Amino acid sequence: MNNILEAERITTAEIKELRQKAYGARARVLQMVYDGGSGHCGGSLSIIDILSVLYFREMKYRPDDTEWAGRDRFVLSKGHACPALYAVLAMSGVIEERELKGFRSAGSMLQGHPEFGTPGVEAVGGSLGQGFSTALGMALGARLSKGAQRIFTAVGDGEIQEGMVWETAMAAGHFGLDNFTCFLDRNKLQGDGKTEDLMMVEPLRDKWLAFNWEVREIDGHDISEIVAAIEWARTVKGRPQMIIANTVKGKGVSFMENVAAWHGTAPPTDDELVQALAELNAVSEGC
Repeated sequence: MNNILEAERITTAEIKELRQKAYGARARVLQMVYDGGSGHCGGSLSIIDILSVLYFREMKYRPDDTEWAGRDRFVLSKGHACPALYAVLAMSGVIEERELKGFRSAGSMLQGHPEFGTPGVEAVGGSLGQGFSTALGMALGARLSKGAQRIFTAVGDGEIQEGMVWETAMAAGHFGLDNFTCFLDRNKLQGDGKTEDLMMVEPLRDKWLAFNWEVREIDGHDISEIVAAIEWARTVKGRPQMIIANTVKGKGVSFMENVAAWHGTAPPTDDELVQALAELNAVSEGC
């Protein structure tokens, strides 16, 4: 309830619209991976709600002018979740919907990890940790040029097992980059199983605080909490902001939720796609 009260600028109707867009994006993710013959469903579905709030409500950008200097930037550091990014870019008019059919095919602008040349892609993603460090550079550059842009990024909880992440975290805290907001997609699973079994990442809050970040923890599927967290981040002065978003890998599809195998595997079968799209449509209609 407190989070809803903090997000005073969002209405029930706006929440409903954002939820419906998020589930529309989820459907596009599944269709992309099915058409492309491979891809990463789990982590794409877990981050969709965050991207929907960023692209459909929060960020300043021009769909018809992706090089506009005054735009806010989003960097998907967990680049394997690019189907989620491509879906919202298509829905926001940055790329054409027809491009989604070419996901992971030769000659397509939409490859299995974000690449330069794709409208709306701010940084190459793939090697984990590199997108996060690139976003740091953007935030520092914006401050040095006295720009008003905000820089957003998203990292995975498996990704933060990488050393580069903590070098970046240390630098961002040292430089006091209050225009830099990171979402941690805390779905607790990675390609080979549970994060805590493979390489323990807790205590997350204490670690980021120790690196001079402000920290907030939210339900990463609750639109009002996501909005409130972004509004909170805007008020923070002198420190970067870490938003630990507790999410469900494979969110929205019953047979994918909390199943590590759906991190990146064979695409849904014909029957699985039909079932998944039906489930997503039912939730969207009930929003």
